[in-house]
Amino acid sequence: MEVLVLKLILMYSLFNGVLLVCSMQMGLGGNETDRLALLAIKAQIKHDPHNVTSSWNESTHFCLWHGVTCSRRHRQRVTKLDLQSQKLAGSLSPHIGNLSFLKELELLNNSFTDGIPPEIGNLRRLQVLALRNNSFSGPIPYNISYCSNLIFMNFGFNGLVGKIPSEFGSLSKLRRFVVQSNNLTGEIPPSLGNLSSLEVLAATYNNLVGSIPSSLGRLKKLTFLSMGANKLSGTFPSSIFNLSALFTLSIIQNEIQGTIPSDLGKTLPNLQVFNIAINQFTGTIPSSISNATSLLRFQVQNNKLTGQVPDCQKLNDLQDFNIQHNHVGSSKDGDLNFLSGLTNATELRTLIIADNNLGGTLPTSISNLSTTLQTFWFKGNQLDGSIPDEIVNLVSLESLFMWDNHFTGNIPNNIGKLSMLVELDISMNELSGSIPSTLGNLTKLNKLSLEYNNLQGNIPSSLGECQSMQALDLSNNNLSGVIPQQVIGLTSLAMLLDLSSNHFTGSLPMEVGMLKNLGALDVSDNMLSGELPSSLGSCVRLEVLHLQGNFFNATIPSSMNSLRGIQDLDLSRNNFSGEIPKFLEGFVLVKSLNLSFNEFWGAIPTGGVFKNASAISITGNTKLCGGIANLQLPKCKSQNGGSSRSSKLIIPLVLSGLALLVIVMVMSYFFLCSSRRKRKEIPLSTLANNFLQVSYTTLLRATDEFSSANLIGAGSFGSVYKGILDDNDKHQLVAVKVFNLLRHGASKSFMAECEALRNIKHRNLVEIITACSSVDFHGNDFKALVYEYMDRGNLEEWLHPPTEIEEVREALNLEQRLDIAIDVACALDYLHNHCETPIVHCDLKPSNVLLDNEMTGHVSDFGLARFLSQQTGTNASKNPTSSIGIKGTVGYAAPEYGMGSEVSTNGDVYSFGILLLEMFVGKRPTDDMFKGDLNLHTFVKMAFPNRVMEIVDSTLFEGGTNERRVQKIEVCLNSIFRIGIECSAESPTDRLKNISDAASELHSIRDVLLG
Repeated sequence: MEVLVLKLILMYSLFNGVLLVCSMQMGLGGNETDRLALLAIKAQIKHDPHNVTSSWNESTHFCLWHGVTCSRRHRQRVTKLDLQSQKLAGSLSPHIGNLSFLKELELLNNSFTDGIPPEIGNLRRLQVLALRNNSFSGPIPYNISYCSNLIFMNFGFNGLVGKIPSEFGSLSKLRRFVVQSNNLTGEIPPSLGNLSSLEVLAATYNNLVGSIPSSLGRLKKLTFLSMGANKLSGTFPSSIFNLSALFTLSIIQNEIQGTIPSDLGKTLPNLQVFNIAINQFTGTIPSSISNATSLLRFQVQNNKLTGQVPDCQKLNDLQDFNIQHNHVGSSKDGDLNFLSGLTNATELRTLIIADNNLGGTLPTSISNLSTTLQTFWFKGNQLDGSIPDEIVNLVSLESLFMWDNHFTGNIPNNIGKLSMLVELDISMNELSGSIPSTLGNLTKLNKLSLEYNNLQGNIPSSLGECQSMQALDLSNNNLSGVIPQQVIGLTSLAMLLDLSSNHFTGSLPMEVGMLKNLGALDVSDNMLSGELPSSLGSCVRLEVLHLQGNFFNATIPSSMNSLRGIQDLDLSRNNFSGEIPKFLEGFVLVKSLNLSFNEFWGAIPTGGVFKNASAISITGNTKLCGGIANLQLPKCKSQNGGSSRSSKLIIPLVLSGLALLVIVMVMSYFFLCSSRRKRKEIPLSTLANNFLQVSYTTLLRATDEFSSANLIGAGSFGSVYKGILDDNDKHQLVAVKVFNLLRHGASKSFMAECEALRNIKHRNLVEIITACSSVDFHGNDFKALVYEYMDRGNLEEWLHPPTEIEEVREALNLEQRLDIAIDVACALDYLHNHCETPIVHCDLKPSNVLLDNEMTGHVSDFGLARFLSQQTGTNASKNPTSSIGIKGTVGYAAPEYGMGSEVSTNGDVYSFGILLLEMFVGKRPTDDMFKGDLNLHTFVKMAFPNRVMEIVDSTLFEGGTNERRVQKIEVCLNSIFRIGIECSAESPTDRLKNISDAASELHSIRDVLLG
């Protein structure tokens, strides 16, 4: 009996053991599936700068791998994969579908490319799918609808195409659905109205068409609906206005029609954001909006609304009220009564009622508006009367636009109390009196526009205290007196100084030369006289110079030869005399040159702009001759042979001149030979003597001992630090480039930059301030260059923003990119064609293009620059900097450099072509997608010219645009890509020959775009 019992116990134990082993084997099988899936995911991650997947190896259990979370139940199966914000690049492996217990997949803020694997549809337990801010392409897989437990689904900020799958209407548990900022097309599926749990629906910045389905009115839990910047049309469904849970309703920038319901404030009592701007809404603004007491932003600008603005006195939390560009008001008194109700909105920051039909006077009650008000625009209405003195109580105002009304009287004398003002525009009114001197108290003022009024008296010299001023327009008034030196020498002016159509007298002050950053100067139609100051040649960034309609005399100063950026030059209706300067032929960017009604004489040049009769005007200069045939001027006497008497006089003079020339040439030859020998004997270190002015200690103090907190960049030969240089109690913000002298070639790079920068100066080249060649506190050699600091960083950061940058930046728009491209082309044109010795940059790339506060491009880093022989256009072998090995940067360096070819301007043209393509495609030449024969050049060339809109950087259209503008943009992009393709041809002989041609064409493209 006992034996039998023992046998039974033994059999039971063995049976349980078998079960245990089988169970363990089953568990291990599931675990092994997850482990292999994770390894497959790792295998397709091509870039892992933080080494987050380095722990994904055999030495640790996969549940301990970075970003992996396993459940305690189900024998340690993967339930969460969180790799967000790790800068990962590559594609997402289809093996993701094997993680069958996965509940959360969070890959947001990386650089994953290619398509979203349809295998995600196998993850039936998935609740969170976060793929935001990557570079996924292709369609959204419809079978993700099989993930019936999904609660959160975010595909925003990718490159997805195709339609929103209608199958998603079956995801009954979904609360948040985000597809904003993609390239989705098609209509919004009506089936989304079945998502009974949905709280957030965001689909802005796509290409969705059709109408908004009325079925969305069934989403009773919806709190956030945003479908702006699409191509939606039709009538807005009234059922959506009944979704009482809505906090945000935004359909900005579509073509949607409809009216705002009269009971809006009652049906949407929780509304905080109401944005229907840039659509086709008609009707009136309902008085019931006052019942939406939680309202923060009310934005209905750019529609066709009419009637009166209702009372808003209950909107105590209102921050932004914008009704601009409608037909609101009756052009009569009483239209502004609603302003008194807005005085209860103590957090109001933006009040824009511009471009309507509002009439009456501006009430003194505006003084009771919120002291937090920063933007107040009421331009483009029918307002009259005087500007109330009480407006100065709005102490936080930064932008005040009241132009294009009928205001009379004086500018309030106490307006200088608005100390925060950045923009002030009171132009196109009927104001009289003098310009208040208190405007000089507005030290933050960036733009002042007072044009087209009846202002009298002098310009107050106190305006010279506005050290932040970039644009000043006082044109078309009755101002008189001399132009104050303090104003004409306001160095901050960068955009515009317009003093035209007044009664100014005297000469143009010498201080005009301080306007080195100015883009447009207009002093036309005044009573100025005398000679033009030679300092005018220092205004090297001028693009527009209008001096017509004055009494200027004498010759055009030779110093104006440096104004090579001029596009529009008008010297007409003056008393200029002498010959037309030959240097005007070199103004390759000029599109309009007006020299008419002066006293010029002699032969007209025939090169440059003078080849185009339609671009120049010479009428009223009776002593001119020659020129191209289209000008129909008489031939010059020297061309015609002249009289026998003059011939007898000319021949000896010519012979004498030739003899003198021979003597001069011989003397010059010996002088040059001597100077060359001397130069050869000069030590390399003396080439930087122009800059050796600061000590190591000064730079140490300026950068807080080269603190890592001040590190703003690193390159091949050193690091760049932000610093504050103290000079006679002046604090100058600078960038200090410290060379790592342990790196081979760093010392030579230092000398190369000194040599390249010591004699060149151009508005689009970074300006060197000083240099240091010393020893540090340990006795080691120390070399550094100090540059002007560029507030907006480099182009690389704007084209490819690093995730660690805290500043939220809007993407560069099309005009900004085109302006920067022109800046770079102009810089290269100067280096190649207008320097005493041509210079090749040899390392042009986005990180070497720095941007100032106005987003103007400056080419930097001349550590690899080469001087060329002027006779041959080749690398100057005697130049001591030529021993630096040319490497450039992979992707940007010309192909022939890799085969040992000499550097040439052709190489810079290639680099510019690649840079230009990158700027508008948004992809680096080293992007992972470029493999084998496919590179950035061929990628664009294959799409040119019919499919360029498919490859262009999608961020160019984040603000949306209309169809007509899209057509214009497409034409411009085709031209830009054509230039980029021609410049970046593999063979130097196939490239655009001269960068000046590229600069000229890009200017023409900008004219088309802006025109």
